[in-house]
Amino acid sequence: METGQKFMTQQTNNSNQISHKALSIQISLNGLSFCIINSHDNSVLKIDHDVFDKKITPFELLDTIKHSFNTKTWLDDTFNTVQVIHENELSTLVPKPLFNEEAIADYLKLNSKILKTDFITFDTISVNDSVNVYVPYVNVNNYIYERFGDFTYKHYSTILVEQILAQEKNANNNKMYIHVSETHFEIIVTKKGNLELYNTFEYQTAEDFIYYVLFTAEQLKLNPEVIETVLLGTIVKDDALYNILYKYIRHVNFGSRKEDIITTKDIKNNHSHFTLLTRF
Repeated sequence: METGQKFMTQQTNNSNQISHKALSIQISLNGLSFCIINSHDNSVLKIDHDVFDKKITPFELLDTIKHSFNTKTWLDDTFNTVQVIHENELSTLVPKPLFNEEAIADYLKLNSKILKTDFITFDTISVNDSVNVYVPYVNVNNYIYERFGDFTYKHYSTILVEQILAQEKNANNNKMYIHVSETHFEIIVTKKGNLELYNTFEYQTAEDFIYYVLFTAEQLKLNPEVIETVLLGTIVKDDALYNILYKYIRHVNFGSRKEDIITTKDIKNNHSHFTLLTRF
């Protein structure tokens, strides 16, 4: 099923109450994030981020989600919309003219280890006429459906590509975006507004990080003295990743979210929570 559609049901919890709150949940095997936004004025009412001590299994992830809903009382509220963001490396972009839904598993087999029992779906990315094929955490989807009824979901990389290409729509230059999380980072390269590359890398040290950045630049023949590099995610000025990047890349700037979100003091900059604070 294309995830531009919703999981539908006849009734949602507390459906007789009117709510103006939207819930976003970002899920991965390394952590969970929750965000509640006031739909009237786009203000952030609550944001919560849990990083796990180690990478867990999809089965443990479901238990952790259930524990969150059992212990975080603010998740008992009524929400007018619920969206889930699936964050994992099990995704690949396919040009829409080449996409065949009947062969959907074949696209992932080329660069991901998948099981025969895995449920595979896709997001359509209209901004560049492509399809993002991926494996969602279907056990979590089922739990969210049982709890809330209607909800929508997308893959993490879909949001990154959509938002960045929207910002680069009228660009005449080339850019390298780096979106940093605690255990992995993504590189998105655009050339005059068009997507040239999307890839994700796991890292443990700053040296791992800069190796993959410079390797990518070399493969795409991007001059570190010239290419404009835009940072998103958890990276901040003068941390280890920023400092080593600034040592090798001349033009380094921080990006910002496209949407006009009124943030709280818990969100200290405009380039963090790039996917979690995106409405779709």
